[in-house]
Amino acid sequence: MSFLLDKHITEFKYMKSYPKHIYYRGDEDLLNRQKVSVVGTRRPSGYTKSIVMQITSSLASRGVVIVSGAAMGVDAVAHNGAGYSSTIAVMGCGIKHRYPKINSNLIKSIETKGGLVLSQFDPDFIATTWSFVVRNELVVALGEVLIVAEADLNSGTMRSVEYAKKMGKPIFVIPHRLGESKGTNSLLESKDAEAIYDIDKFISSFGIFSNSEKDDTFMQYCKMSPSYEDAMKKFGQKVFEAEIEGIIAVKDGRIVVL
Repeated sequence: MSFLLDKHITEFKYMKSYPKHIYYRGDEDLLNRQKVSVVGTRRPSGYTKSIVMQITSSLASRGVVIVSGAAMGVDAVAHNGAGYSSTIAVMGCGIKHRYPKINSNLIKSIETKGGLVLSQFDPDFIATTWSFVVRNELVVALGEVLIVAEADLNSGTMRSVEYAKKMGKPIFVIPHRLGESKGTNSLLESKDAEAIYDIDKFISSFGIFSNSEKDDTFMQYCKMSPSYEDAMKKFGQKVFEAEIEGIIAVKDGRIVVL
């Protein structure tokens, strides 16, 4: 457990008040990578779970970090979809607690297997109703965009939407049938959100192939002109994908960034 006292987090500027203290467990370097926030109901449908898993795993495969609140339902699916080393869990309690208990093993795995767990509350703080609302602001602030997977009207998830609006964050939703997920459908009706109709198209603007993602680990590695063989051992499929996209080339057995 540590303070993030010596690091200025750019995304915190979106919050109403810059946090005085942030406690963390895990790899703080995840804060330097491109991030997408995912929120939603604690009781998602099977359809929602499947789509969230597809979106988060696809984003993580491109080096994007998934940010969510470690709660049951959509949060847990998002963390699991991203994989422990590509996710940030923002807690509504102190860092000494792994709450909710049902997600205790998930939170522990994020802490110890390359992910990051954050809390702006004192280490011994026990979660309350209002602390989850405060937690939601931090979840939204950290992401470049907000994905709302499924939500009822007047739900806690919709409070996250209000934060996103105030911060000027783009909002995306998973499309649902009439009568289902009334919160996300209302966002589409009011044109406050855009639907994700094509997952591949959506994720194509994120990750190592995004012009805004020049400083990620993979691209920094490529800029050192490593041998093609070493690059393949370290990043595998990413090398092929970058070649196909025309981001890199191989000359005299070495990687060259184009």
